[in-house]
Amino acid sequence: MKISQRQGLKMSKMKMAGSLRHRLQYGAIRAVISTLSFFPFRQRSAFMAWVMSRVIAPVVGYRKRIRNNLDLILPDLGAAQRNTLTTEVTRNIGRTICELFSPQDLLSMARQTELTGPGLVALEEARAANRPAIVVSGHFGNYDIVRAGLIAHGFNVGGLYRHMNNPFFHKFYLNNISAIGTPLFERGRPGLGQMVRHLKSGGILAALIDVRANTGVPLPFVGQDALTATSMAELALRYDALLVPSYATRLASGEGFVADCESPIPHTDPETMTRALNHSLEIRVLKNPEQWFWIHNRWKGADS
Repeated sequence: MKISQRQGLKMSKMKMAGSLRHRLQYGAIRAVISTLSFFPFRQRSAFMAWVMSRVIAPVVGYRKRIRNNLDLILPDLGAAQRNTLTTEVTRNIGRTICELFSPQDLLSMARQTELTGPGLVALEEARAANRPAIVVSGHFGNYDIVRAGLIAHGFNVGGLYRHMNNPFFHKFYLNNISAIGTPLFERGRPGLGQMVRHLKSGGILAALIDVRANTGVPLPFVGQDALTATSMAELALRYDALLVPSYATRLASGEGFVADCESPIPHTDPETMTRALNHSLEIRVLKNPEQWFWIHNRWKGADS
């Protein structure tokens, strides 16, 4: 009985410590964002690019993780190239964060970004036929530009998102991405029913596939196997939905994008279709490596 009480007390203290840490993290983030809100968007974006690359990334270990991933995938890079690319990756992440927490500015950029590519025509035809579609991207450029752009074109787009570990930050994050567009569906059981109903009604689902999936299938991604979820391909087959790779590539100036909806992936089987999605994204990553989020442990566990 005493052991149980000690364990309960320990768990209670750990919970309180975690709650305090989450509150402090959230407070610091809100303080930075609130302060920046007084400045024009371009200045906020440039500042977030700087602070991410020079302050946050070194402190939290992002630079080390990026370098490790670059050594794995692009081993022929020289030290100077690797360091420059690492800085540019973190700068893009900083700009993306600023944009996601400036939803009205993001919407304005999306309206000014021309959507192109054969996938857009296919999506328009699917809309006319009330056929569902799944638009798939990765953590590249700014993935929400495509979602916002499609909404601006009158498409009924629902976004798939992950629940944040910090409950205070999660609510703030959800409020901001909701301002970009709704509906939104939480990954996993909480949002599954709503997501399925959305697809059955002929809607579009926007999703990312480049985060490691612990229960995924090892599939090639830029030269190495990576655990990849096949769920988007499975949904496309189950509900006869188009599967359209789509990307928003940041311009060299750092401001503005070009957005492209590629041809739909042919319906075959989940693994073959997901391989095609990975290949589509890896072409973008190799062409503009500074625009992909190399901070993820994308290849961890695929060889076990």
